[in-house]
Amino acid sequence: MAVLTISRQLGSGGREIGQSIASSLGYDYIDKQRFIGVLRSVDDTWEQYGKEMDECRPSLLEKYGWSFAACRALFQCTALKCALEDKVVLMGRGGNFLLRGVSHAYRIRVVAPLEARIQRIAFRESIDLDSARWLSKRTDRERAASVHSIFGKSWDDPAEFDEVFDTGKQSIEQIIAHVTERLAERDLLKTPESENLIRMRAAGAEVKARLLINPSMLVPTLEVEFNGRELVVTGIVRGPKHSARVENEARRFAGGLPLRCNLRNRR
Repeated sequence: MAVLTISRQLGSGGREIGQSIASSLGYDYIDKQRFIGVLRSVDDTWEQYGKEMDECRPSLLEKYGWSFAACRALFQCTALKCALEDKVVLMGRGGNFLLRGVSHAYRIRVVAPLEARIQRIAFRESIDLDSARWLSKRTDRERAASVHSIFGKSWDDPAEFDEVFDTGKQSIEQIIAHVTERLAERDLLKTPESENLIRMRAAGAEVKARLLINPSMLVPTLEVEFNGRELVVTGIVRGPKHSARVENEARRFAGGLPLRCNLRNRR
């Protein structure tokens, strides 16, 4: 079955679209609270890290610190594992980037004119228009910065989505009907290859997350990626003994999946 990812401007109606589709089609709705819940299951410290860092512009210390990298990896691992379950609506968190190239994933973005968004935010949050304007601009700025820091991409690049919808030009009901039709088409595009692509990306994210949440590992610039054949672990380690420890742990977390380490010793 298909997977839907939704990137949205605050107040655009994207949340309403995602919730309606999840409800009508029986999809699992994965939003910020679900992601924070995963961090809570690790421990309270990680939950607090997640609340502070989620969709926020990271400082240089956060961007290159192990706690930010670990939270990011945990979020991505969660998103990819949820996508493996099928019939999922993934709200934000760069789902469109995580599922790039997956044939049964339908990746959309929802936007709206600023004034319409301000009106919707003011009504929903019970705040005045000036506060709604400030909130909409701040949130968009922070989300854009967060996506760029994590994926190195612009969060509003149309090329990164299958379709972009403007609720100022189409009603939410029309968009829901259109997306529902497209999801039925994506259901037919699921293949063992597309499922395995998600599975391997999820495995890579889990290996990375498990290494990073253990501060004793201390692997700066750690990355774990799937190259189409195997998981590749890259990073900087303190020496041969540390390299062996990281590789052993990575292989243990990979659970027998093909994995290659390309670790460099710190000078």
